Amino acid sequence: MEDAPHTTARADARPALGSLAMLWRFARHYPGRIAGALAALIVSSAATLGIPSGFRLVIDKGFMGGGDISRWFEYLLLIVIILALASALRFYFVSWLGERVVADIRSATQANLLRQAPRFFEENRPSEIASRMTADTAIVEQVVGSTVSVALRNLVTGVGGLLYLFALAPKLAALLLLGIPVILAVLIGLGRKVRGLSRASQDRLADVGSVTSEVLGAMKIVQAFGQEAREAMRFDATVQAGFATARRRIALRAIMTQW
Repeated sequence: MEDAPHTTARADARPALGSLAMLWRFARHYPGRIAGALAALIVSSAATLGIPSGFRLVIDKGFMGGGDISRWFEYLLLIVIILALASALRFYFVSWLGERVVADIRSATQANLLRQAPRFFEENRPSEIASRMTADTAIVEQVVGSTVSVALRNLVTGVGGLLYLFALAPKLAALLLLGIPVILAVLIGLGRKVRGLSRASQDRLADVGSVTSEVLGAMKIVQAFGQEAREAMRFDATVQAGFATARRRIALRAIMTQW
């Protein structure tokens, strides 16, 4: 890290995918876990796509064919078991990666902070830095351990579902493809707003931690001058600002769920 103005300028100029590239630099040190997560992801997506085929066999070969229906239910049960095992493995590997990457980032950040000049800590409050070491890295853990995994799973399942739909009903699949660009355009626009509000929510959360550390660290002075009520009002204003930002973010994400 350098001084605050340079850091801010770099953060504003950095592309949106720069943060993911940074996460990849830490995650690539564990290729075995990544390979296991990807394998489990592919198997679970394939099993998800196999469930409709299993139901089709149960109906066509069992009910309508008049034959032995038990083996088709056994086939469907096998798909469900494979899906459950693959989902459990995917959750384990991805969660492990999320925890490991966050631990490495915290260690690297602490080592970098120890190399900073005293002027850096005069321009950046230590309480805010400590808050970001916990709150921001928790978001990173959520991204690595959940969001990326869900996005990849939906991508693989969506591509496989389109291919399967093209094999069953090419015309219907072609009509579906026409509406995808419109949906993506809306989601991208809303996603940018959600990203901005998420960043603002993290800033407000850091403010809450900073105010808390500041007041508790100087509690004797606060009580000596009888400023308890004033500090309570200041803390409440900080919390309410964070809630207002979070409420706007939740409203946008609720709108995104409709698409």
